[in-house]
Amino acid sequence: MSPGGPVGQAAAPPGIWNIANMLTMLRLLLVPVFVALLFAAGGHDPKWRSVAWASFAIAMITDLFDGELARRMGLVTDFGKIADPIADKAIMGAALIGLSALGDLPWWVTVVILVRELGITLMRFWVIRHGVIPASRGGKLKTLTQGIAVGMYVLELTGWLATARAVLMGVAVLLTVGTGADYVRQAVQLRRAGLARARAGA
Repeated sequence: MSPGGPVGQAAAPPGIWNIANMLTMLRLLLVPVFVALLFAAGGHDPKWRSVAWASFAIAMITDLFDGELARRMGLVTDFGKIADPIADKAIMGAALIGLSALGDLPWWVTVVILVRELGITLMRFWVIRHGVIPASRGGKLKTLTQGIAVGMYVLELTGWLATARAVLMGVAVLLTVGTGADYVRQAVQLRRAGLARARAGA
C-alpha cells in the first residue's frame, strides 16, 4: 500500500463535535437552566428545588463521563481541555452562589471553595511550563464530596438529613482546604525542579 494510503497517513485529530465535547457543552447549557430552576417560585418551593436537583445531578453525571470518554476513545481536543474545567467551575459556582444568595449555605463556605478552585486553576497555569500537576485521589474525593453535599443543599431537607448534609459539607470544606494546600506544595516543588533544570541546561 502506498505511503499516501491509510497506512502512511497520520490519524486525523478528533473533531470538536464528538460525544465527550457534547457532554461538556450540555453541562454548560445546564448552568442557566439550573439557576432558573433553583430560584423558581421564590427559591424555596420543594417541587422546583427537586427539579433543580435533577438538573444539577445530570450535570454532575456528565462531568464523570466526558473526560473518561475523551481519553478512552481518543477524543481529547483543545476545546475539551478548556471547556471541561470551565463547565465544572460554572455549575458548582452557580450552585454555591445561588444557595448562599437564598440563605441556605453560609457565604464563607462558598468563598472558601471558590477561592480554592480558582486559585488552583491559576496556579496550574503558573507552573504549566514546568510540568502538569496530576489530579490526586484526594482531589477526586473532594470533587465527589462537594458534589454530593451541594446536591443535598439544593434539596429542601429537614431533620437528620439536614444535619447529615451539614456534616458532609464540613468534610468537603476540609478536603477542599487540605487538597488545595497539597497542590500548592506540589506546584512549588515542580517550579523549583523546573528552574533547577533550566539553570543546569544554561
